[in-house]
Amino acid sequence: MADLLPSSSDAEPTQGGDPRVLGVDSDDADDLLGALSSDTARTLLSELHDDPATASELSERVDTSLQNAQYHLGNLEEADLIESVDTIYSEKGREMKVYAPTDQPLVLFAGREEQTTGLKDALSRVLGIVVALGAVSAAVQYAFQEHLFGLGPEPAESGGGAGTMGTMEATSQDAAQQTAETAATTLPPGLLFFAGGALVLALGATWWYLRNR
Repeated sequence: MADLLPSSSDAEPTQGGDPRVLGVDSDDADDLLGALSSDTARTLLSELHDDPATASELSERVDTSLQNAQYHLGNLEEADLIESVDTIYSEKGREMKVYAPTDQPLVLFAGREEQTTGLKDALSRVLGIVVALGAVSAAVQYAFQEHLFGLGPEPAESGGGAGTMGTMEATSQDAAQQTAETAATTLPPGLLFFAGGALVLALGATWWYLRNR
């Protein structure tokens, strides 16, 4: 019967999500700080970021007892730092949870309670802009590599029967193409676009902070 039950998992941790903003004097912050106060708990959380696992597997990885691993995993789950993403079974048919980090951006916030919502909204907007900027940067890099919309160096065309002038033009085109390709290899256009966008975003965030202080 145990052979018919899943004994391994291919579950993936949750990706992204809205940022979670906690006031430092809130009950949730107490649970969070309490769960992370142990070196073992922090090591378990780090291991889960490498690969989802069961309590038994984690206890072997970090060289601790199964009971200790289960205790800290319970605290981490209660603090919403990890979650159960799958269930598998041992050779004896015992049910085992597979844990993974929630991967939800987390911010500890010291300030008035009414400011929490505004901060959460601002962080959500920033994360959304960063994701969009990354997607556009990837599109720019792809367009440059594939010579779309006139971007990037065009392959040199060879013509037959050309004289000295044709040879010089071909040599000039080859040199220009090589220079452009070298520049693109050294500083990828997509990276330059992302860096420029990130700089504008940072300047905008600085302006917003100074304006609302």
